[in-house]
Amino acid sequence: MRGNTPEPPPMPQSENHTGQKWMAAKGGRGEKGNARYAKPWHQAPTEHEQGFPGEQRLFRLELKLLADVGLVGFPNAGKSTLISRISAASPKIADYPFTTLEPNLGVVQLPNERSFVVADIPGLIEGAHEGHGLGIQFLRHIERTRLLVHLVDVSDITGRDPKRDFEIIQNELASYSEELASKPMVVVASKIDAAQDDDRVNAVEAIANEHGLPFLRISSATGAGLDELKRLVAERVLPAENN
Repeated sequence: MRGNTPEPPPMPQSENHTGQKWMAAKGGRGEKGNARYAKPWHQAPTEHEQGFPGEQRLFRLELKLLADVGLVGFPNAGKSTLISRISAASPKIADYPFTTLEPNLGVVQLPNERSFVVADIPGLIEGAHEGHGLGIQFLRHIERTRLLVHLVDVSDITGRDPKRDFEIIQNELASYSEELASKPMVVVASKIDAAQDDDRVNAVEAIANEHGLPFLRISSATGAGLDELKRLVAERVLPAENN
């Protein structure tokens, strides 16, 4: 902003619509220049009218990806592997935290030419809303999604408490935005092929039931539960007449 330039009108908070417009800054207005005063007997006029300058403003614009479904969870919860199995997306996949450094989009194709778009964002960790980790920087990309799929790693190799992981992620979503935390959600126990302790899976199912959320078990490595997950997601994000 410069000088006493008035504040711009607030950005529209409603859903985007085709043809929607917003004035960021008013343009200037020119008045009559010296050419308008030219006459056969006065061919080099110096008269003119004073115009009005336009507004000058400085804005920072952030692009939000558009997706129907957002994948959330801890680093290495299996989000990138899942999106690579159910869509044509090819994210980087490796056995270390924060493999995903930027959001990935994948289009999931269904029978009868139906499809929906999934966004995989970098994993969240405890304290993400305070700047720890990477994922909080990208949560804006799933603010417009219709559904969140919360992946919880139930494999034995992590040594983590899956129930505690679920609670941490829910808290980070709520700390970022109550609207984001209140979005419809499906809870997914991932990596069940590597889960030898049924108590770990049952704990996630119990907390999903406690919150009234749908629960599924999947393995992106073997493909178990992926078709069921796609059907469940399609029921929630596609128009009823297309299901």
